[in-house]
Amino acid sequence: MGLFALKETHTDASSPIPGTVHLVDLEGTLLAQHAKGGERDIVLVPAPSSGPDGPLNWSPRRKLLSTICMCVYTLVVGIASAAIYSVLEPISEATGLTIANLNAGTGYMFLAFGWGCLFWQPLALQFGKRPVYLFSMLATMCIQVWAPHTATNGQWIANKILQGFFGAPIESLCEISVTDIYYQHERGRYIGLYALLLAGSNFFAPIIAGFIDRGQGWEWVLYWCAIFCAMGFVFLFFFMEETNFDRSQLVGHEPEPEHRVADTTPPSVSDDEKKGVESSALEAASPSPVPATRRKTYLDKIKPFQSADLRKPIRLGGMVARPLIFLTFPVIFYAGFSYGSNLVWFNVINATASLILAGPNYNFASWAVGLSYVSPLIGVAIGSAYTGYGGDRIVLWLARRNKGILEAEHRLWLFTPSLLLVPFGLILWGVGAAHAIHWFGCVFAMGIIALTNTIGLQLSVSYCIDSYGDLGGEAIVTVILVRNTMSFAIGYGVTPWVTNMGLQNAFILAAFAGMAQCVTFLVFVKYGKGLRARSAGRYAKYVEGMGRAGVVH
Repeated sequence: MGLFALKETHTDASSPIPGTVHLVDLEGTLLAQHAKGGERDIVLVPAPSSGPDGPLNWSPRRKLLSTICMCVYTLVVGIASAAIYSVLEPISEATGLTIANLNAGTGYMFLAFGWGCLFWQPLALQFGKRPVYLFSMLATMCIQVWAPHTATNGQWIANKILQGFFGAPIESLCEISVTDIYYQHERGRYIGLYALLLAGSNFFAPIIAGFIDRGQGWEWVLYWCAIFCAMGFVFLFFFMEETNFDRSQLVGHEPEPEHRVADTTPPSVSDDEKKGVESSALEAASPSPVPATRRKTYLDKIKPFQSADLRKPIRLGGMVARPLIFLTFPVIFYAGFSYGSNLVWFNVINATASLILAGPNYNFASWAVGLSYVSPLIGVAIGSAYTGYGGDRIVLWLARRNKGILEAEHRLWLFTPSLLLVPFGLILWGVGAAHAIHWFGCVFAMGIIALTNTIGLQLSVSYCIDSYGDLGGEAIVTVILVRNTMSFAIGYGVTPWVTNMGLQNAFILAAFAGMAQCVTFLVFVKYGKGLRARSAGRYAKYVEGMGRAGVVH
């Protein structure tokens, strides 16, 4: 829990600014727990509990296994959501459904992916993330088995809506699973890994689907998705551990992070003795230990529900309503807009890929169109490394330059390359195709746009969580609602837009719109902290309510 958990009575404008934390102890005088190894000047945010079963205190091996489980879930559910992209034509021929009908179904699916979070996220925070992950994967498996047997447009739409609804945890729950077990200075690389798996699965799926279609038929594309989900379900059942942890018990037990050790030792005292004095002062100011609990056994870890989650007061109504209320928080709304507007450009690429690559200038076969998605996979990997591991290094550097204080807006500076890459990629793709440039130029442009898409995904999510960490589980739902609603809307407009304007004019307009959208990060670099300060009172009030319910992260 962050600083707000320590000061539940602060509900006015004097409340500490959310998203502003003392992350680097430049003077070595903060009374707070620090990282180990080569990062001993980094303050652990949020402060860990004293028990071994608090997720922040897990061993590296235990954290790694939890991360692998999150990655497995993201990969298999992501593949199931995107595998049909390269086999829409054979599905249309076999079922009699038009391409427009099939695309409408996927549009409704992604809308349900967003709005379904309003149902699953509160359940996960209230009753546990593990059962939600398991049920989501099991339901997705059943839906994939049903999909080849849909015979009417109504059945297809229903199948896709249910797939989106039951798969919605992939959109908002995984990010919170990361924040449950990693400190603030570590989160970027693991949210970057999530971005790699989420976006990468969407680009990898059409590649394998094309080859499965050629060898076994389009039905087996969906059956193999069901098999992947079944394998993932078994893996998660035996290895995924619950990461929900009631941090409300720590209220009043954590040390004030801004309290400094007073140097009262005489000048004649040696450095070793001085360190002993400081260590004693730190121990005196440390929290009283929370009563120890029995270390969990393996069987305890894989129970369908944890007893602590079942004992919480039921507060589902508030958790459903708050993501809608958070639309009035400018920073949270901007994070959703940023995520959605970056994703929009790859939706445009997806919608025009067959039109361009399978068109008269290039005449790619369907399997070759699918193989072109190797380029986006490379772009996603580069983007994830840049915003993840590289981003964490850059943010720490900026915090050190800022007297050890981390502002949530520091991470937004990583958007700078997108100012050039977004318009460059869109012009290379659309204008290049209009002038029949070599196919490699178009495929390269796909990779560039995928790279910027990944940057937008990771930075937008991180900005939201960094700004309002204690409410991250609900705030991220707001981000996804905005993002997926934008994606749903663009699906209806992109085809007539390109058809009416032509490739060249449409993508010149897109390039300027993309550049204008990217520039907005500078507005929040300048004014974001002020907006966060104005929301401090409301934020503290919501944290206080969630703390009483035991659902603060």
